[in-house]
Amino acid sequence: MNPAVQNLVISLGAMQVARKIPFEDPQVLMYVRIGYIASQVICIAVYLYISAQIKKKNDTTVLKYVEPKNALNPDSGGLVVTTNRDYDLEETSKLLRAVYMGVAMMGFMHFYMKFTQPLFIQGLMGIKNLLEAKPVALYIFNKPAEGDLKRPFKQPPGLFGSSNPATDKASIDAAEGKPKPKEE
Repeated sequence: MNPAVQNLVISLGAMQVARKIPFEDPQVLMYVRIGYIASQVICIAVYLYISAQIKKKNDTTVLKYVEPKNALNPDSGGLVVTTNRDYDLEETSKLLRAVYMGVAMMGFMHFYMKFTQPLFIQGLMGIKNLLEAKPVALYIFNKPAEGDLKRPFKQPPGLFGSSNPATDKASIDAAEGKPKPKEE
């Protein structure tokens, strides 16, 4: 199932469950807050552990790919030459930043705007996103880096379609400025 559709289904299901939770009860609200905080702390701890595992493994295999151009940033795109270690650290850092941004948004929504249901929903979604993260599959579940877990990671189709990095030799050679081999 498409991750975006899966997120929507889980969110809608969690909203139905959240309607039944008596958030007006201070004790229930405290338990929901503790659950949300616990889920976010688990996510942060796992991502920090993965970062330590990446550094410990120190996989310096060279990784070359052509980053697609971003419509909002004309200077983006082009050849990227990195290592598996640096790529994995960058991807884990993105996941960690997403958790921090989510906590900041939830803090604003809960304490300033007084929304309570999103605490419950985002607590569940945080754990779901953690379990689906590709670095978690590689470094916690020890799955091989093949298929969907092959670097660079393929992004699920978004609102404007999919723009995945090109890893074929022709694209990399073109980005490096190498001429195409002549056919005889």
